[in-house]
Amino acid sequence: MRKNNAPLRTVDGATLMSQPLHSPKFVVDTLLAQGLHILAGPQGGQVLAGSVAVRSWWPGELVWGMSVKQGTTLYLCLEDSVLRIQNRLFEITEDAPSSVHFCTECDLIGQGLEEQVEGFLVAHPDTVLVLVDTLQMVRPVHDATYANDYRDLSVLKRLADKHGIAILLIHHLRKETADDVFNRISGTTAISGAVDSSFTLVGRSARQR
Repeated sequence: MRKNNAPLRTVDGATLMSQPLHSPKFVVDTLLAQGLHILAGPQGGQVLAGSVAVRSWWPGELVWGMSVKQGTTLYLCLEDSVLRIQNRLFEITEDAPSSVHFCTECDLIGQGLEEQVEGFLVAHPDTVLVLVDTLQMVRPVHDATYANDYRDLSVLKRLADKHGIAILLIHHLRKETADDVFNRISGTTAISGAVDSSFTLVGRSARQR
């Protein structure tokens, strides 16, 4: 195994306390901030995510009574055809903005996805949100272990933090019930542990952690 001899990059407490740091910016006020987030649920999750995406371009638009930051959105609709995307858009609006970009194919995590997203961000520097529908479609094939789950999502977390954007991952719930709805998120507990917040859609309600 090749050793990394680079020294640790540290910051002392006094320097850290004196640095002016900025609070995270919200894409959806008080709900969805910069960083990595996961939305797990049935088909309704895609409709909700699309609604957030489309509403990011008109002044005064609200999601659940909360204001939405205006900017460009990249929506990776990896389980859809162009026709299905169009039909879903008509469920939301009759006048979709040109600032929402849809894509039905992309590379996998660690195999080109990060570079593709960064290329889009260079071309569209006002991007505020990237939606991935679904998480499983961008993951390499490997065993479902805690380490693999955490490693894959950490790549996306670093990407979101580096560029100051929100990345929202659409994911699935297990069919088995649980007292804690967040334990129904498919995969190991690393899925929830690696993200900044988790949302689940259960019946007619949505829960956040």
